[in-house]
Amino acid sequence: MRIHSNSFEHGKRLPAEFAAGQATAEGFGFAANRNPHLAWDGVPAGTRSFVLLCIDPDAPTVPEMVDRDDVQIPVDQVRGDFFHWAMIDIPAAVTEIAAGSCSDGVTAHGKQNPAGPAGARQGINDYTGWFVGNPDMAGDWYGYDGAFPPPNDLRLHRYFFRVFALDVERLEVDARFTAGEVLYAMQGHVLGQATTYATYALNPAVAG
Repeated sequence: MRIHSNSFEHGKRLPAEFAAGQATAEGFGFAANRNPHLAWDGVPAGTRSFVLLCIDPDAPTVPEMVDRDDVQIPVDQVRGDFFHWAMIDIPAAVTEIAAGSCSDGVTAHGKQNPAGPAGARQGINDYTGWFVGNPDMAGDWYGYDGAFPPPNDLRLHRYFFRVFALDVERLEVDARFTAGEVLYAMQGHVLGQATTYATYALNPAVAG
């Protein structure tokens, strides 16, 4: 399988249009938060549905250091996964997602019924956990919400868009599901997969 995007060049910077955060005159704030265009081909025979995930494996693991003006998060800090998107049950006839068709703007408390291909389901992303305790933003964040790496992070973050071809039409997960539950549920059903990625950083000292 192969996957590509007209919204970004593989391995290069993600345009701010497709991120959740960007530099502003006041410092940093929300961006357009549109989902990027994605398309895939070379689909294996027997494919009955697709799964689409967006993962940042470079998320800091010391929350107390995030967004502080008096410290920079070092490149060598241990990192973890931050899931930005989990869409499942994408019909086998769908091999392209248009830019902005599933997300266009940041929704306080999260999108509850994000747009997407007919029949597909979208789970909660990790902003759900990040905004716990914030009364202005807390809620279940469904669908795609893009990059917003800490402005004080010295690491260039990578955003992997992964598509999986499955031999089942519907995954056995609850209506409120996470990307981790998707990865578990699709074990033994993956016929093929493909990955592309873009990079993003808000720290002006980070090149790449």
